[in-house]
Amino acid sequence: MLAANSLSPKKRDGLPAYQRIQAAILKRIDAGQLRPGDAVASERELARIHQVSLMTARHALASLEREGIVERRRGIGTFVSAPKIHFNKLMSYTEQMSARSLTAGSRVLFAKVLDNENEAAARLSLPPTTQVIKLERLRHASGEPFALETCYLNAAEFSGLLDEPIGRESLFGILERNYKVELGYADEEVDATAADPRIAEILSIPRRDPLLRIRQVIYSTKGQAIMYVLGFYRSDRHNLVIRRFR
Repeated sequence: MLAANSLSPKKRDGLPAYQRIQAAILKRIDAGQLRPGDAVASERELARIHQVSLMTARHALASLEREGIVERRRGIGTFVSAPKIHFNKLMSYTEQMSARSLTAGSRVLFAKVLDNENEAAARLSLPPTTQVIKLERLRHASGEPFALETCYLNAAEFSGLLDEPIGRESLFGILERNYKVELGYADEEVDATAADPRIAEILSIPRRDPLLRIRQVIYSTKGQAIMYVLGFYRSDRHNLVIRRFR
């Protein structure tokens, strides 16, 4: 005999009850009826509205919390989380933002050809004094700063890049469209760091706030190092998603 508090009772639409609750909440978020920081109905309210057990409603909210869609504050309630960017595919930042229904924006902080970026040259498998393009951009959405990214590219190979609309368009898109580059994969080093005074000011966060630091070498489908990226990402706005196999 089924217990009255089963986690996944089904109704006529064939969906488990907890998924129907999640779908209803997500629909309200997508429609703009629930915005980041807004309170979500309590477990008891959801159980009453959807005519399910308290445990089923609790399961629905717990699943949404694991996905980073809501956050539960002990003794206060459940609230819509600020959207986070998930690093689980080689995409431009513009594409990552779009995948989370956000409109990406960039502000160019530095753009110049230099011949003294030894580490960047080494990452690109170039001699130490090779001229490289250094492009530093503040990445933001809806006026909120999300990340600070510095990209390095071979200046000789990408001549004229600084004349492109790099503050308005996806750098990936420019490389693929105007330079016929086929981007294939990336090697990444990820660690945690704290915001120094300059980065804290740029990202509008307190000094020493935690950041994700990602060093990324992006390769073409032919295995050529195309771009080295050093990025600092607000940990409250980004998740690193990893799939492991055995």
